[in-house]
Amino acid sequence: MSAALRKKLEEEIRALEYELNSELPKELKKAVAHGDLSENAEYSAARQRQDYVRARLGQLSKRLSEIALINMNNIPRDRAAFGSTVMLYDVDKGVEVEYKIVASEEADVSKGMISTSSPIGRGLLGKQVGDLVTVQTPSGKKEFEVLKLTTIHDEA
Repeated sequence: MSAALRKKLEEEIRALEYELNSELPKELKKAVAHGDLSENAEYSAARQRQDYVRARLGQLSKRLSEIALINMNNIPRDRAAFGSTVMLYDVDKGVEVEYKIVASEEADVSKGMISTSSPIGRGLLGKQVGDLVTVQTPSGKKEFEVLKLTTIHDEA
């Protein structure tokens, strides 16, 4: 896992923990002071936010654990996989495009960073230089040829 992704997840966890343990209790205390909780919109909103923050913290902690378990030895050295940078020839447009296959939290198509779970990312997994790839995207089928492959091992 990239250090930037770990840092991003840990920062979001810290911010949510601060909100859950510091800000939300103050909001709840203030809302309780207004009286009748059955018709107290501020109290209901704070409770809903508290439930959301707890759920999000659970998701982030689980995701951080899952990503930490990625075994670099299981990532292929000769095929496209997580962490690979792939130079492709877009057959339909006649242009070369480059993508880096990343975790969903790092994905940013405008920067050429695509998720392993995106249509193109899934289509590229396991491909080698010279392979033709046909991918069904929301905008229709796309066909690519793999021109160059740099794996996560090559970049290390």
